[in-house]
Amino acid sequence: MAANDSSVRVINDRVIIVEFFITLFLCINLLLITVFFMKDFFYTTMRYIFFALTLMSDCVILLVTNVLLILTYFGFTMPMSLCLIVFAAVSLYTFVTPVTLTAMTLERFVAICMPLRHGELCSTRSALHCILIIHGVSSLPCVAFLSIFFASASHRFYTKSDMCFAEKFILHTWQGHLRSAISQFYFLTMCIIIMFSYFKIMKVARAASGQNRKSTWKGLRTVVLHGFQLFLCLFQLWCPFIEAAVLQINLMLYINVRYFNYIMFILSPRCLSPLIYGLRDEKFSVALRSFVLCGLYKKQLSKL
Repeated sequence: MAANDSSVRVINDRVIIVEFFITLFLCINLLLITVFFMKDFFYTTMRYIFFALTLMSDCVILLVTNVLLILTYFGFTMPMSLCLIVFAAVSLYTFVTPVTLTAMTLERFVAICMPLRHGELCSTRSALHCILIIHGVSSLPCVAFLSIFFASASHRFYTKSDMCFAEKFILHTWQGHLRSAISQFYFLTMCIIIMFSYFKIMKVARAASGQNRKSTWKGLRTVVLHGFQLFLCLFQLWCPFIEAAVLQINLMLYINVRYFNYIMFILSPRCLSPLIYGLRDEKFSVALRSFVLCGLYKKQLSKL
């Protein structure tokens, strides 16, 4: 009996830790989203629109994956038809954040390397079109994977209840390999885009002088930050393949590995990276301090 109580206590401790950080980081993200809507300067500027999109995408991922983690941890089941919908949502927003980071990098590239065309190419209208493109591009891996799954799965699969995780939809080994290949292709493409932007901006930074040089190097640091965020997201896409291999060995080991991966490669990067980006931006930081301190920075905020 004591061993069982100890097991329950450990499980509850883990859940409490996750729920504490989930609640904390969701509050931080919602605070940043609130600040985004405070000034029309933010929601009419492409890079802030993209930043808000990453925050919203991360909130969706945190909420949905948190529910799945709890259900899996305690062994609860759900109809596979419902699990399929959840899987589609998670697959979509797993790609939305890194694709948006790539779009933010391109926006910085245009702002620094093509300043005369920045107003034309990075308008509010263009930002809204880009959001549709981002979601379209992010949905392609999910559409391809599920199309193959629909062609392979029997009708009985949709009516049964089981624990919900992505590996349930891999009916053949080659489906897992295809999923891995698509993910690696996406991230290779995004890494090339970020590296191209980095070297182009560095070239401009070396040739610039005075205030332009300072602004250009700040843009270069932003690109480096996006690259770091993308690197963290790359680890997240490796997690399902590691978990799939562990699942073949032991279910409890799979649950423990999934818990560790969730903390290290899903929870931490998606919560810390947007916070770092929001605080290091001067205008957004002023607006955030003004909101938190109830208008004590109103004079500075009015200059935005």
